[in-house]
Amino acid sequence: MFDFLKNHPFGVVAELERTVVLSFAVPKAELQRLTPSFLELDTFQDEWGFVAVAIVHTMHLRPVGFPTWMGNDFWLIGYRVFVRYHNTKGKRLRGLYILGSETDKRRMAFLGELFTRYRYTLKQLTAMTSGLRTSVRSPDGSTSVVYDEGPKDIALPTASVFKDWSEARRFVGPLPFTFSHDRSSNSVVIVEGARSDWEPRPVSVQSHAFSFLDGLGLGDLRLSNAFVIDRVPYHWKRGVLEPLPA
Repeated sequence: MFDFLKNHPFGVVAELERTVVLSFAVPKAELQRLTPSFLELDTFQDEWGFVAVAIVHTMHLRPVGFPTWMGNDFWLIGYRVFVRYHNTKGKRLRGLYILGSETDKRRMAFLGELFTRYRYTLKQLTAMTSGLRTSVRSPDGSTSVVYDEGPKDIALPTASVFKDWSEARRFVGPLPFTFSHDRSSNSVVIVEGARSDWEPRPVSVQSHAFSFLDGLGLGDLRLSNAFVIDRVPYHWKRGVLEPLPA
C-alpha cells in the first residue's frame, strides 16, 4: 500500500567518517543475471564487471533540513554493482545498483527498508584499529575485512585485473547515481548523490569474508582494488522516477 515510500521520497545528508571500498571483478556474463535488464554493466576491457563492497562508518544521517543532533550514527555495508543507465533524454548515467545492505543498527535497518529498495538487513559489526591495521567484523566472522594503511607503494591485490592503481581508481567512485526498480509502476528510481570531497587512498587487504557475496553464486570473483576515504560530507537528493518502456 505504501510502496511509493521506498522511492527515496526526501533528500538525506550525512558525514561518511570512513569509507572502505573493495571492488571485485566478475566475468560480465556472470554478473549480468544479477542486474535489471534496463541497466548496462560498467565493464573493464569489455570482459569484467564489478561488485563493490563499501564499508561505511556513517555519522549524523538525517533528512535535509534536520539538525545534526537528530541524525543517526551507524555502520553500513553496501553490496553494489557498477552500472550505466541511458535515460529518456539520451544521457548515459554512471552509477550503482544495490544488491543488498547490512547495518548494525536496528533503527537503520527498519528505516532503510521503509524508504529505499536497498534490501537492508541487520548485522552486528565491531571495528578496531591498532597502528596502521583496521578490522571490521561481525561476531560470527561471516562478514569481516582486515586492511593495512601504509606507504604509497602499496601493491594491487594479487588477483587484480588492473595493471596499476590509475586503472583501479576508476572503479572506486564516487559515482553520481544509484538506480533501483519500482516494479509497481515499472519505473527506474534514480537517486543523485553529491559530495564535497573524495580522496581515495590505496590500502592493503589482509583478509576478507563476506557471506553475502558467497550467497550470490559467482564462480570467479577477483579482488581488484581497495581504497579508504575519510570524512566526506554527502548529500543524496530525493529520488526521481523515470518510466520504463512497457
